[in-house]
Amino acid sequence: MRGEAIAIAPPLVSRPRIGIPFAEGAFLLVLLLVFVTLQPFATRDPAVLAATGAGLGGAGDVVRQLAYLGALALVSVAALDKHGLRAMFSMSPSLALLLVWCGMSALWATAPDVVLRRVALEFVIIASVAIGVSTVGGERSLALTRAVLATVLVINWISILTVQNAVHLPGETETQLVGDWRGLYYHKNIAGAVSAITAILFFFRAMDTRRFAHWALFVAAVGFTIMTRSRSSLGILPFALAAGCIYRATWRRGIDRAILCVFLLLGILAAAAWAGVDAGAISHAFEDPNQLTGRTAIWQAELAFIHDHPLLGYGFGTFSDSGAVPPLHNYVADVWVQNESHGHNAYLQLLVTVGGVGFLLALIALVAVPARVLWRLDPRNLATKSALASVFVFMVLHNFLESDFMEGDGPAWVAFLVTLAVLRQLNSASRALTGSGTR
Repeated sequence: MRGEAIAIAPPLVSRPRIGIPFAEGAFLLVLLLVFVTLQPFATRDPAVLAATGAGLGGAGDVVRQLAYLGALALVSVAALDKHGLRAMFSMSPSLALLLVWCGMSALWATAPDVVLRRVALEFVIIASVAIGVSTVGGERSLALTRAVLATVLVINWISILTVQNAVHLPGETETQLVGDWRGLYYHKNIAGAVSAITAILFFFRAMDTRRFAHWALFVAAVGFTIMTRSRSSLGILPFALAAGCIYRATWRRGIDRAILCVFLLLGILAAAAWAGVDAGAISHAFEDPNQLTGRTAIWQAELAFIHDHPLLGYGFGTFSDSGAVPPLHNYVADVWVQNESHGHNAYLQLLVTVGGVGFLLALIALVAVPARVLWRLDPRNLATKSALASVFVFMVLHNFLESDFMEGDGPAWVAFLVTLAVLRQLNSASRALTGSGTR
């Protein structure tokens, strides 16, 4: 109205935001703590370990816990800045439920304090990855993971020429390991799994970019995996790569997927028929405790324990190094089996530690939920999901011979957590676009 003063509202002052670089730096810190570790090239000399009290635990429990808590705090600050209170729901509900059951196992465990400490570490690791991926984004999280793995791969190759402890040395308790490459990791099987996952990620990245550097990193990762002589990783890697390639080729249309499933079903039936014909030889191989580098002796003891304790288990994280009597103590005569640090089969080890209930929850969270997301046709994200499908297949198969699932800050386990979190992120984005999908 003429003659009236027009009130001009002062400009809104936006709240200063932390920004993407901070979020990426926090997530990168989580990855470095896991894949480089607090104590790279740790000694395995029994005399030194006995004298110093050092071991696989890294630079000490207190330092390790503070480092991971600090990393979780940083990614949480970045997530709250970006998502607000919604950041609290970054973790998959199925994983959260599994963690709750693991914590409840302290009620009947012989070492409840160990259970609670290891569940706390597991929560910190899973939460750090889930919150980090949801804040940084799926594709960017994968890019940062590839960058860290490429750095580790280069360090591992250089260390063979420059660091004595990069190779398993004479004088170790496990004499069969002498000469195997382990790089900056404590054991060649850890190095083998990390190198195999590195090979998978750079193989599919190279297929997308056609860049020589990515193909070179793939070849270098395969070469290092070979030199670790980690039979599990070496044997499973080709199958995982093939699975990812098949996924990439057939997951564009429903008809292609259906044809593939028919062929897979026929293959399973043929394998079952072959197993039935040659059941005697297979049974003998699993009954001989010397087969599969002694794994069958461990599996037999685990199965005997599971038969007697089918529902609740012994307590999460108490398979070994708990200060209490190990669960296999009364099921084997050989001391070396009693002192094994893990069960060389994550599925059996979960049954031993968290029982049938926890095992079912683990299968839902670690196998069924990601498999359902991968089953969904999503051509827009096919390139990324083919790499994730390959890592998924590798880990599902690898855990029949090793124990990666729910192993704290184990590098292979954390790589799998990144895979699960990125799949969840991609699925949420697809549901936002289409209005339907699976959680």
